[in-house]
Amino acid sequence: MASQSRHVSEWIDRPAADVYEYASDPANLPEWAPGLGNAVEDVDGRWFVETPSGRAGFAFVGRNEYGVLDHEVTLPSGEVVHNPMRVIPDGDACEVVFTLRRLADMTDEDFARDASLVQADLARLKHLLESGERPAGGQRDIQQ
Repeated sequence: MASQSRHVSEWIDRPAADVYEYASDPANLPEWAPGLGNAVEDVDGRWFVETPSGRAGFAFVGRNEYGVLDHEVTLPSGEVVHNPMRVIPDGDACEVVFTLRRLADMTDEDFARDASLVQADLARLKHLLESGERPAGGQRDIQQ
């Protein structure tokens, strides 16, 4: 049975390489994706994020030249959610596209809420990268 997907995107007036470099660093997640969690921790090379429902594992695919930021989130329940994400170049700017997959037990309201959270996270990413407000080094709330 096919799942339902929604593509959520944001145009960012920065080169794709800059956006990819910043967004691909799990240490930066609390700055631009507070909808996912508010703190990250690197434990022996594995990343964890504190979410509203508890501690979740987080892993990006390997670094690549194609702007692929697919990642898996291992929920506190143990369920693994694969999240397709891309940084697509367009001249000196880019589009960031996140594919939100509807989980089996999601209501219409839950799916719409998650889409709104993703849109807010991408808007924050845009704001941080276009305004220059991101902190030097880009790392806060990191525990090692």
